[in-house]
Amino acid sequence: MSEQAPNGAATPEGTPQQPPVFTVEKIYVKDVSFESPKAPFVFNEQGQPQINMNLNQRVQRLGETTFEVVLGITLTCSVGEGENNAVWVTEVQQAGVFRLAGLEPQVADALLGTQCPNVLYPYARQLISELIQAGGFAPFLLQPINFDALYAESLRQRQLQMQQEQQQQQGSGDGDLASSGTAGNA
Repeated sequence: MSEQAPNGAATPEGTPQQPPVFTVEKIYVKDVSFESPKAPFVFNEQGQPQINMNLNQRVQRLGETTFEVVLGITLTCSVGEGENNAVWVTEVQQAGVFRLAGLEPQVADALLGTQCPNVLYPYARQLISELIQAGGFAPFLLQPINFDALYAESLRQRQLQMQQEQQQQQGSGDGDLASSGTAGNA
């Protein structure tokens, strides 16, 4: 006989249902850089600054239930056209160790792709603002980022890529299956 777990899932008798766990174990700066390659001459330049942002995220499994998530943000401010017009460049890799247990793989993946960067972003945002201001420039505040939408888009891209790979495999494998006569019986 099985018992009903609090969330409605059946568990074998005597096996306790572990409650889902999502905890922040540690938050830290993994890497940080600020450059102002044309200082002090840049402080006299006039023009409309252009900001370019590059955002990335890495997840690494550290143990059975622990993961390191690294949110990387690179901002480049330039004035004018050309590749040597950088006023300042800042790179921050804000990291955290998170514990996830008792979760379905899809739920854990979603938490690692949305909630973990949501936890890390305010720390990276504050550090970037402080670096730019310490470099002698006007205060700069990054706007909020919708990590849920970014995660949904990455899932959509993965699904499209998988569909394309399946179509390519089916397209190249159809002739082989028709001639072999043993398709499906390995």
